[in-house]
Amino acid sequence: MSPVFYPVILAGGSGERFWPLSRRAKPKQFLTLDTSGESLLQATARRLSGINGSLDNLYVITSGEYRSQVLDQLPDLSIENLIVEPVARDTAPAVLYAALRIAQHDPNGVMGVFPADHRITDTQGFHRVIERARHAAEMYDSLVTLGITPTFPSTGYGYIENGDRVEDGEFPINTVTCFREKPDRGTAEEFLQQGHYCWNSGMFVWKVDSILNAYRELQPPMYQALSEALQSRGKVREVFPALEKISIDYAILERAKNVQIIPANFGWDDLGDWNALERLLRGVGSNVAVGRHVGLDTDGAILYTTNSDDLIATIGLEDVVVIRTPDITLVVRKDRTQDIKQVVKRLKEHPELVRFA
Repeated sequence: MSPVFYPVILAGGSGERFWPLSRRAKPKQFLTLDTSGESLLQATARRLSGINGSLDNLYVITSGEYRSQVLDQLPDLSIENLIVEPVARDTAPAVLYAALRIAQHDPNGVMGVFPADHRITDTQGFHRVIERARHAAEMYDSLVTLGITPTFPSTGYGYIENGDRVEDGEFPINTVTCFREKPDRGTAEEFLQQGHYCWNSGMFVWKVDSILNAYRELQPPMYQALSEALQSRGKVREVFPALEKISIDYAILERAKNVQIIPANFGWDDLGDWNALERLLRGVGSNVAVGRHVGLDTDGAILYTTNSDDLIATIGLEDVVVIRTPDITLVVRKDRTQDIKQVVKRLKEHPELVRFA
C-alpha cells in the first residue's frame, strides 16, 4: 500500500510586489486576480485536493493574522490541518513545523510543499508530475524539487542545473548539480541556450522521515528546538521567534546530497508581480486592462482598478503599470515593478503612512 500523500500549502507570505492591491491585512494569496472568482489560495487548494480527492489530508501553514481568512476561504479544511506560525521565519522553519506535525500521526507519509500563489493551467499534467515525484521520493529516498523547463530567459526566477539522468520517462528524474540565484539577462540567455537548467518552482515532494533526517543533519539546532517544543503544549510560541529566518533552499536543499529534480511544463506561473497580469489575462491589443481604460498613444500598459465604475485614462505612455485602489494610485514602469517592495518598506518606516502598507 502506497504511503499517504500530504500536500502542504505555504500561505503566510505578504505579497508586497502586488501592492497596493495586496496589503498586510489581505496579502496576495487571498486575492482574485483573474475572472474565475477563486482566490489564489482557493485555486491551489482545489488543485491539490484533486490528488487525494478531498481536503482531508491537506495542510495549510500561515501566520496568526491570516488564520481567519484561511478558514473563511477554505471552510472544508479541518481545523487540525491548519498550522499557525507564531511569527514568520521564512520557509525552512515553516516546512519543518509542518513535517513534525504530520509525523506525529503518520511518520511514514509523503509530504508535498506548495506556495499558495502559483497559477497552473494544466492540472492533469501537474498531477502526473506529482505522482512521478512521489515515486522518486519513495524509490530513492530523495528530496524532489519540481523544475520548470524555461520558455524565455527570465531574470526573475532562480535556476537549478540538472545533473545526471536517474530515470527516463514522460517526466525524467535527474540529480541536481547546483542551485543558481536570479541571473542577469546575459546569464539567463546562456542558461536557456545550454538547455540543462530549470526554473526553481519552489514546489517539493519528499518522505516525511527523509526531510526530518535532512533537518537533523543540516539544521540540528532548529530541529532540536522545534521538535522538543512540539512535545510541550505552548512551547512552540516561545521557541519559534528564536529560530533562524532562512529559506528551505538555503537551509536544506543547497546542502543536501540526495536532491533530485523533475523538469516539466504544466502551465506554471508564480505570479510574482504586476507584470504577471499580461501572462494571466492576455488582453486584446497591446494593453492589458482590468476595469475601464481609455488610452491615447498608449502601448504595452497594464491597468487595474478595483472599482468597475472608475476610469483610467492614459496619454503617451509605454510599458507602464497603473493600479488604482480606493486610497492609492500606483504608477510604475514595467521594468521597475520589483522595486515596489522598497515603497512598502518606506511606508512602514513612517507612522503616518503605515496604514497604506
